[in-house]
Amino acid sequence: MATLTLKSTGAASAETDGGSVERPQTGANIPEWAKDAVWYQIFPERFRNADPDNDPVPERIGDPHSWDLGAPEGWEISPWTGDWYQRADWEQRVGTDFYDFVFTRRYGGDLQGVIDKLDYLDTLGVTAIYLNPVFDAVSLHKYDASHFHHIDRHFGPDPEGDIEIMEQENPSDPDTWQWTSADKLFLELLDEARKRDIRVIIDGVWNHVGRDFWAFRDIREHGRDSEFLDWFKITDFGDEYEDGFDYEGWWGYMGLPEFAEDGENLHPEVKQHIFDVTKRWMAPDGDAGSGIDGWRLDMATELGKEFWEEWHELVYDLNPEALTIAEIWGDEARDFIADDLFGVVMNYRWAYATHAFLIQQSMTASEFADRLADLRNDFDERTNMAMQNILDGHDTERLASMIVNDEYAYKGGMDDEEQSKIRDIYNTYEVRAPDDEEKKRHRLVALFQFAYTGAPMIYYGTEAGMWGADDPDDRKPMVWPDMEYDDEINHPYSRQRPRDSVAFDHDMYSWYAKLAGIRGKRDALRTGRFRLIKADDDARVLAFKRYTDDDFAIVVINRGSETYSFDFSSGDVTDLPRRVFDRVSGKRIISRQNKFNVDVPPVSGMIITP
Repeated sequence: MATLTLKSTGAASAETDGGSVERPQTGANIPEWAKDAVWYQIFPERFRNADPDNDPVPERIGDPHSWDLGAPEGWEISPWTGDWYQRADWEQRVGTDFYDFVFTRRYGGDLQGVIDKLDYLDTLGVTAIYLNPVFDAVSLHKYDASHFHHIDRHFGPDPEGDIEIMEQENPSDPDTWQWTSADKLFLELLDEARKRDIRVIIDGVWNHVGRDFWAFRDIREHGRDSEFLDWFKITDFGDEYEDGFDYEGWWGYMGLPEFAEDGENLHPEVKQHIFDVTKRWMAPDGDAGSGIDGWRLDMATELGKEFWEEWHELVYDLNPEALTIAEIWGDEARDFIADDLFGVVMNYRWAYATHAFLIQQSMTASEFADRLADLRNDFDERTNMAMQNILDGHDTERLASMIVNDEYAYKGGMDDEEQSKIRDIYNTYEVRAPDDEEKKRHRLVALFQFAYTGAPMIYYGTEAGMWGADDPDDRKPMVWPDMEYDDEINHPYSRQRPRDSVAFDHDMYSWYAKLAGIRGKRDALRTGRFRLIKADDDARVLAFKRYTDDDFAIVVINRGSETYSFDFSSGDVTDLPRRVFDRVSGKRIISRQNKFNVDVPPVSGMIITP
């Protein structure tokens, strides 16, 4: 297996038995739009239910933790505005543990809901959407695909009609594929997003599927006689197995059968199917102008680089302006970013450091600055500008709850022992809403996210003040201003908790819109280079400059408990004008003897520009 090492020149090389072969990492595969992006992540099932007529039905309810399809007796769609921890009658019959049944809940979010809220996102300042999986699947998260070549039947307007269309096809033959109503609505979503200059990427999961996946169902029906037997990691046949055979599931989850691999590649027929699916969504009917703008790839390190090289060759051939984003949590990120591989990663390593300094306060300002420098030095400047700077998402606690529970490390930073204690942790985890002081810290974290090098990503509802622990509590239905919600009064472990009013946080939304507006108007904040000005450990203050040839911004982050007096001069910015402007407070700052002094209040920040 080839391994990648990072050279000091910023180029990665693949080491093989024949010596070191250059694998350039210059950012040449980064489209211009990606450096300017403000990302918004949407979990479709929980974003907006615009069409109750397409809501999921009991027989189409499944979960990777379970074995087969079918909802519990009495199951029904959960109320969008209900108390998250309130158990319905059918849920109480399932068991006493809240987490035993919550994965079978459905709220009915759909693609029409996303289309209806594109103007909301546009006003917020969003320029790129990352959609969690939209492919046809039985779970709430859709990482257990039934079909890759169709959008989920319950995300579109006519589930029954879509089933009839699917039944007319041969899933292994792209020439027979048709467009369902859900597929067509997805293409309409792409078109409506383009009208607003919003890019859309979708989630690809190429190493596992669900038990309902069409090829796996064929094996369950025909056993050894199935023509798709080699597609999966079938390990044994026998009457002792419920399906008549045993197989490997992703990380041991038998609800997620893994595709068979061929060295560092996928089985040839599986690979061809994925290539056909890639073409379908990137260039519908051969038109790349009506397709998606890229991919976020789940568990990227679990497939070999030979596959990823071939797949990326196809992607960049279909659309040279496409962006691919790898889900990689650790330092392996350095090995998968190259001109012929992924453009960027979800920047979890940045999130660990940001959480440690601004939230947990387990890292000093100088340690934080050093860690950020290490991360920037791993990649070329163009790549760093497009890194997807994530703080919260569908696999973490929500940002508001991270701040409420600031004694805990960022989830991704937990070691194996800490991960095994996750249930114990959540037995003491505060599920309450943040108070005013915690919201103030939230705003400071967001300010840094929008001012630092890279493309900020908002997880749906973070801008609306939503809170929640890790999965599944980070996947509550979106809080909208046109809805009235029940107070949150229950606790998953029946502990005492305060009564929390659930409502759209207009102030937080305005804050995010303001940050996106500031970033959008300053070249220095989108594509500027970085220079550290100050890291004051005692005061817990970080100051840095973002600059281009024609623009600059000085960013001051005060995480301390005291007002900080900050001085800067022409030594920090060449050709410094006599007057500058704090974009956050709206105040003008006038120099005295070519020096500026500003007082930065505790737990606040400034973005100072011409």
